[in-house]
Amino acid sequence: MSTAGGATIPPEQLKSRYLGTGHADISKHDWITNQHRDTLASHVSHYDQLSYFAVAQNESIGRLRLEMLEKIHQPCGPPPPKKDEYS
Repeated sequence: MSTAGGATIPPEQLKSRYLGTGHADISKHDWITNQHRDTLASHVSHYDQLSYFAVAQNESIGRLRLEMLEKIHQPCGPPPPKKDEYS
């Protein structure tokens, strides 16, 4: 990625600017959760895409939007238990 002037932006600066890009120590669960949240947010915010899903699933647009917004909270289920470093 580059700036308007054509200078490239270092990856560290990009990662600090955009939350979903993660970092070197991000867990697999956190990374996939960010991906699912971004996808669900995109579906909810684009009306045409949301209406397409509603027709395909034979649901109302409002109900489908509500289901997607509720799913954003934990799209991949609860996080796995953390391993204790000292055991």
